[in-house]
Amino acid sequence: MTRLALQWGMLANAPITLAIIGLTVLVSWLAWKRPPLLERLVLWPPAVARNHQYDRLVTYGFVHAGGTHLFFNMFTLYFFGQVVEVLFTRRFGLAGFPLFYVGALLASILPTYLTHRDDPGYRSLGASGAVSACLFAFIVIAPWEKIYLYGALGIPAILYAVLYVAYSIWMDHRGRDNVNHSAHLWGAAFGVLAMLAGIPGAPAHFLEALSHPVF
Repeated sequence: MTRLALQWGMLANAPITLAIIGLTVLVSWLAWKRPPLLERLVLWPPAVARNHQYDRLVTYGFVHAGGTHLFFNMFTLYFFGQVVEVLFTRRFGLAGFPLFYVGALLASILPTYLTHRDDPGYRSLGASGAVSACLFAFIVIAPWEKIYLYGALGIPAILYAVLYVAYSIWMDHRGRDNVNHSAHLWGAAFGVLAMLAGIPGAPAHFLEALSHPVF
């Protein structure tokens, strides 16, 4: 992933990705220090439904449950977000990637909100849905690029996508952990659709790339 980013000059042209990472780290850290702030920013569906605190549908993505949760989300965003940022900035200007990112936050959490809007015991937080959108938008343009699991095991991005979706569906149906797998799935779907619809030539490029596997 780093190789492709460097090849396209992404590291020098993706300041918005770095700004989002910096803002997310800062807000998460402040929320850990101030529990009332954390409570105000997480997605708590009744607060949206009853108190019209619609900002929670976005702010939940800037707070995290802990350092590990934050690190893996921001680490992934760093490598994939910069590629998506450059493409959307070239197409739509400086507002392109922020709109993509906020749209991903909304699209990934709305199904969760509608399912749990009357559940006072439910809360969700973290940027995983938007990060999934960046990851899958990247997969559309580079389906055979290697994605390295734990920095060691490299597998083609398209295979990673299949495994990721299958695992997320399985875990979402099990419902035995505290991870919002639904947000991962809807974020991934948003990323694919946004890339195919928003970037000219992306559908043809994706099909052409798929027809020429590179291992």
